[in-house]
Amino acid sequence: MTVRTWFITGVNSGLGRLMTEQILERGERVAGTARKMDALIELKEKYGKQLWLQSLDLIDTFAIRRVVDAAFAHFGRIDVIVNNAGYGLVGAAEELLDEQISHQLNTNVVGPIQVVRAALPHLRAQGGGRIMQLSSMGGQWAMPGLSLYHASKWAVEGFFESTIQDIAPFNIQVTIVEPGSARTEFAAASAALSPALDAYAHTPAGAVRRLIEPGFRSQPGDPAKMAQAMIASVDQNPAPKRLALGTDAYNNIKAALTERLAALEAQKQLAFSTDFDA
Repeated sequence: MTVRTWFITGVNSGLGRLMTEQILERGERVAGTARKMDALIELKEKYGKQLWLQSLDLIDTFAIRRVVDAAFAHFGRIDVIVNNAGYGLVGAAEELLDEQISHQLNTNVVGPIQVVRAALPHLRAQGGGRIMQLSSMGGQWAMPGLSLYHASKWAVEGFFESTIQDIAPFNIQVTIVEPGSARTEFAAASAALSPALDAYAHTPAGAVRRLIEPGFRSQPGDPAKMAQAMIASVDQNPAPKRLALGTDAYNNIKAALTERLAALEAQKQLAFSTDFDA
C-alpha cells in the first residue's frame, strides 16, 4: 500500500475527524488544521509524528498561506488536499445579519479557494496530486431556510468546474464530495442560526429552523462509511469528478437535475430562436 500524506482542514470533528482517524489507522500521515485544538490532544498523543497539527481559521487568508506552506515544508510532499472545514447558516434571506452573510461566504467559499491557491504551486512542483472539496447534496439541490449555505456550496462547485480544467495539465485531479445528511455534529455544533423573524415562523423556512435548532439525529447517512468512501476514491484514476454519498443525496440530486433538464428542454425552441438569423 502506498503511504500517502493528506492535508485536511477541520479535523477536530465530523467527517474531517473520522477521515483523519481512518487515515492514521492505515499508517498514512495527516497535516490537519482546526480552529480549536483541544479535541485533538488524544489523537496527537496516539499517533505522534504521523499527525501534524496547526490552528487555522479559514477567514484568515494570510494564515492559510502560511499553514499550507508549513505543511508542505514539514512533510516534503502532500498527496491529497481535503477542503473539509465549513458550516451551515440557517435562516431565510431576510433574517440573515450582514456579518453572518460575510462569514458564511468567507468560510465556505473564499477559504477553500485560498487553500487551493496556496497548495497549487506545491502540487505542480511535485508533479501532481489530488484535491477533495467537501460540498453537499445542497450543492445541486436546495431546501428552504438555507439560502446562504446553498449559495456557498453552489459557488464552490462552480469554482471547481472551471479549476478542474485549469489544473488538469499538471496531473492534479479534483473530486467534489456531495454527502447527504449524516449523523455528525453538523446540526448541533456546526450550524449557525440567524435571528428569527415572526413573519417566517409558519413558513417552510421556519419549519427547517425548528428541525435544526434543537439538533436532530435521524439522518440516514453513516459518517464513518462516508469517510471510508472518500478515502477510497483517491485510489480511483481518473478521479471521480463528483461523489454523491447517501440515499438522500442520490435521490435529491437526481430529482433536481431531472427537473432542471426538463425545464431546459421545454425552452429549447425559445433558446434557438434568439440567435442571429442564418
